[in-house]
Amino acid sequence: MKNKRQETILELIRENTVDTQELLQEMLAQKGFTVTQATVSRDIRELNLIKSVGDDGVYKYRAHTSKKQEQEMLSGTYIPILRHAATGVQAANNLVVLKTRTGMGNAVGAAVDAMELPDCIGTLAGDDTLLIIAATNEGAALICTELKRMMGTESL
Repeated sequence: MKNKRQETILELIRENTVDTQELLQEMLAQKGFTVTQATVSRDIRELNLIKSVGDDGVYKYRAHTSKKQEQEMLSGTYIPILRHAATGVQAANNLVVLKTRTGMGNAVGAAVDAMELPDCIGTLAGDDTLLIIAATNEGAALICTELKRMMGTESL
């Protein structure tokens, strides 16, 4: 729950001008997260958010991390899902087929979507399979290699 809430906070500050903790608390409530001001304050500290002047001259919360660092943090959240649920992965031209345990295709699909893998242009989840569409054949091969690394199965 905490990881999902913090992921939502990062999305909210990336997509909106959020200048107060109270506004962030309201926005989280609209997304289904009922939290106290103390929780918002703790999340801001843990996410290393800072207030800085935006392009419009207004102070707002921003991630003090680079996009790459943010992705690494989110990947750390989703790697356990891959390791638990994924059973194999294979590239075919610009497609990557990731096999999962029965009933886990959607969960793995949500994790892969959240990771925003380079060259991934879309996913389609089934009950025990995730189809990842890459922009290029080379991109699919890179995605396949990266997923194998995350799964701890580089030799597959």
